[in-house]
Amino acid sequence: MQAPVESTVENNHGVSSRGLIASVVSDAQRLVALEIALAKQELKELAMANAIALAIMVFGVALAMLGLLVAVPALVVVLVPWHWQAAAVWVAAYLLIGLALVLVGKARLQVRLPTRTLESLKENKEWALRRVRSNGR
Repeated sequence: MQAPVESTVENNHGVSSRGLIASVVSDAQRLVALEIALAKQELKELAMANAIALAIMVFGVALAMLGLLVAVPALVVVLVPWHWQAAAVWVAAYLLIGLALVLVGKARLQVRLPTRTLESLKENKEWALRRVRSNGR
């Protein structure tokens, strides 16, 4: 009679272990799906911020080019007395605004890894390891 009782205990233990393993696998799959969603969202936000920064830089370069285009007629105006001051002011203004926009865009540009996703992955790894260790007892 002793043998059937041990067999039943082993079967229950085996079933519960399989259930726990299935639960861990299911939770891990859900975590992976959530991590992928978080990474997509974070990369989307980063791409949007970088697109804005690049647009600012492009606008700054366009203004700098416009400044150069104003400089050519300004050289002609230099030959005419009394008008070169106005041309120089416009060239300087365009160049300064263009340079400022390029610098602002460069400062806003971000090339980095998605930090929230990496932190979440570390936490999930620790959670999974703790869960596997506690189920192994």
